Amino acid sequence: MVRFQSERSAPSDCGVALSKVTEPVDLDLSLESVMEGIWVTGTATAHVTGECARCLDPISWDEVVDIEELFTYPETDARGALISPAEDDDDLHVEDDCVDLESPVRDAIVLGMPLAPVCREDCAGLCAKCGVRLDDEPGHAHEDLDPRWAALADLRDREQ
Repeated sequence: MVRFQSERSAPSDCGVALSKVTEPVDLDLSLESVMEGIWVTGTATAHVTGECARCLDPISWDEVVDIEELFTYPETDARGALISPAEDDDDLHVEDDCVDLESPVRDAIVLGMPLAPVCREDCAGLCAKCGVRLDDEPGHAHEDLDPRWAALADLRDREQ
């Protein structure tokens, strides 16, 4: 077993619509040799920046995710020659005594991120009609006239 601690650049396209990882990712992993290949366990810590889904204010947080993957040794035939994996094979493989952690780390981070992050749970967001931040104006409201009464409103406006 080997302990591995490192800071690596964030994988490309590591994020969702409203948030993204732009800073390096801290890895704290254990790599253990098992019969089938190499068992990788540990944590990845990424600093995420984005914007609130309700009010669009900038937000940031640290996302800590668990990594647990098995990288299998390449399959060989009876003579020891390598057998090419099938095209639809989604397993992770050891290649030239190395493991590529980019895909599992990116997947774990992205799956742990909220699709609609909020700055705080009680964020009121923005007014759908005028875009005013509702937390800044608690009593904000618009007079909504029922369209069926619009003709009468025109009469009232003419009389005034």
